[in-house]
Amino acid sequence: MAAKSKILIIGGTGYIGKYIVEASAKSGHPTFALLRESTVSSPAKAEIIKSFKDSGVTIIHGDLYSHESLVKAIKQVDVVISTVGSRQLADQVKIIAAIKEAANVKRFFPSEFGVDPDKTRVSGLDNDYYSGKAKIRRLVEAEGIPYTYICCNICTSFLLPSLAQPGLKTPPRDKVTIFGDGNVKGVFVKEVDVAAFTISTVDDPRTLNKAMHLRPPGNVYSLNELVEIWESKIGKKLEKIYVSEEEFLKKIQETPYPANMEMVFIYSTFVKGDQTYFDIESSGGVEGTQLQAKRMIRDDGMELADLLVWNCFHHGS
Repeated sequence: MAAKSKILIIGGTGYIGKYIVEASAKSGHPTFALLRESTVSSPAKAEIIKSFKDSGVTIIHGDLYSHESLVKAIKQVDVVISTVGSRQLADQVKIIAAIKEAANVKRFFPSEFGVDPDKTRVSGLDNDYYSGKAKIRRLVEAEGIPYTYICCNICTSFLLPSLAQPGLKTPPRDKVTIFGDGNVKGVFVKEVDVAAFTISTVDDPRTLNKAMHLRPPGNVYSLNELVEIWESKIGKKLEKIYVSEEEFLKKIQETPYPANMEMVFIYSTFVKGDQTYFDIESSGGVEGTQLQAKRMIRDDGMELADLLVWNCFHHGS
């Protein structure tokens, strides 16, 4: 059996990064995390750093903005996974340049972990958020760097606990806003599962130079269905306030960036249907849960309906 690839995660202490680091180490891959010295010494990051070290992760001191440290780190591994945040997406050109110079990387995962940027239909609303991700894709392809794009749609800690209600952190108890007709479906995947499937693709030739989508059938829900689940939990019908696409668009356009981005994500998911309107295979992608049929999409065995109830009850009680 071939040795498992050595993996470098850039942005490993961030929102999705810490799950990727954990999944990589747990899967037996020699795992490296590129961290700034200020991050390693930060009290706010101490617990995460300790968990990395306890899992056998090698900490490499470096910086996205230090070409020399990037190249040095990349030369030690086979695979590079970027999990940098939204403010640093454009700066991934620096990672690409370092990968080209190192000339040893067999696969690169740019930071996406959301909706496929080539499939979104919110042009002009998102402050070039998705087009910026698409530009990184085009550069990776133009440079001939082997890649995999991870399209996990919505992580369950985002939008789900509030029932996709802009500005709310907990689910409503009396009134709920339905955007459009409420029948357009979105896809929700737990962060730990996103990480597990990401790592499962590292040495899988079927995902090389492909976009890997996560669209497990049991995790595909419309807003109407999510509201119905919540109503069954609290034993009460909510008053439905329907907002048309035209009204919602106007609200998004009148709200300055970045305050409007949550609404943009809701619009993309539950009005435009950007996560579900296309067929994955015919568009040239692969569906991760079909490739990994034996892998549970949830490590705790919870159905998404149960997860919704847990999230809403946990955050809303």
